[in-house]
Amino acid sequence: MTDTSVDALLTPFSAKLQQLADQQLIRVLRAAETGTAPHQRVRSGVNHDPEKSQELLMFCANDYLGLAAHPDIAAALIEGVKLYGAGSGASHLVSGHSVAHEALEAALAAWVQPQIPDAEALFFCTGYMANLALLSALADEHTEIFSEALNHASLIDGIRLARQKGAQVQRYPHLDLTTLAAQLQQSKARVKLIVTDAVFSMDGELAPLANLLALAEQHQAWLIVDDAHGFGVVGPNGQGTLAHFGCSSQRLILVGTLGKAAGVSGAFVAAHPTLIQFLIQTARPYIFTTAAPPAVAHALLTSLQLMQDERGQARRDQLALLQNQWQTGLRDLLLRRPNLGWTLIDSPTPIQALVIGDNAAALALAAGLERRGIRVPAIRPPTVPAGTARLRVTFSGSHTPADVAQLLNALEAEAPAFL
Repeated sequence: MTDTSVDALLTPFSAKLQQLADQQLIRVLRAAETGTAPHQRVRSGVNHDPEKSQELLMFCANDYLGLAAHPDIAAALIEGVKLYGAGSGASHLVSGHSVAHEALEAALAAWVQPQIPDAEALFFCTGYMANLALLSALADEHTEIFSEALNHASLIDGIRLARQKGAQVQRYPHLDLTTLAAQLQQSKARVKLIVTDAVFSMDGELAPLANLLALAEQHQAWLIVDDAHGFGVVGPNGQGTLAHFGCSSQRLILVGTLGKAAGVSGAFVAAHPTLIQFLIQTARPYIFTTAAPPAVAHALLTSLQLMQDERGQARRDQLALLQNQWQTGLRDLLLRRPNLGWTLIDSPTPIQALVIGDNAAALALAAGLERRGIRVPAIRPPTVPAGTARLRVTFSGSHTPADVAQLLNALEAEAPAFL
């Protein structure tokens, strides 16, 4: 029986859903029947009907090194479950902190110490949680935050929490260091936090970290760098975007994600030991949540080893080859069909954004590719600015040149519909 009083309660939400639909902004949840891999079987439709599943060539995961399905990491996860069980049982400060977490944090600290001398690391369940914890803990009424315009939603939400604690917030335009320098010059705050993504997640551009660090040094500020999409991929031996720019300073605070290039789950903050101890004592998203399963930390130790040895380098070399093939092929297509109005954003990372512009056009192109057996979701506002809807193509070290050729051929075949 329908409860008409509940229908009335739902009216505001139904109206907002209809507004999203009218603007071509409805997102669709998919269910994968197989593990993360370039070729994945996925169910379509709202009810995830198994009769509507199909195998798709996927260019949308953040599994940049193709480690999510690596047998050595899977074996380490199983070993971790045998050693520590399925869960942690409590928060880190109660009883949930394991020797597996401790070993992982030591390995992560060693990874980043060339960039942050004497750093320690703190493990979190997710990158979103790490950013909420970091920014809400460090901020108070004596803090001023300087935030890049294209920062990820997790940084933005962490800054919103910081504002609730009295922090002042300045937003500087994308890559506009002149404006940032002026904002820093005018600031009288006791604690200044410059906050930026290292690799901007929707276009693959790199933040000018060396210049940002110079500004931080000049104005007695901290530089918080979220290297979610650079850790393990960018820089010598995948050391990260800070290493790519040759940055080294104890005023750096690094956030890294372990569910992308590392192929598993979780995140970490690396910083001066005093700041890490401060987070342990004050960061509410760390203190008041159950610790990630120790088995995950145990598996990540194997992942870090893979990322650092010759196997990780071979996968980064494969990524470079694929990215070059893609950029060369797509630029050739755009030269031959200049009226398409598509724009490839220049990126040295596995994130390759093809800007279409209109929401409906981006959705139509994504649907056309899917009919050809290729999955590249359309990214639309508010994730990206209005008028810049795009296909966000991401590559994995498990993709092959044949996979990239298939994508380029499909785009060529779809192009006439957009002329």
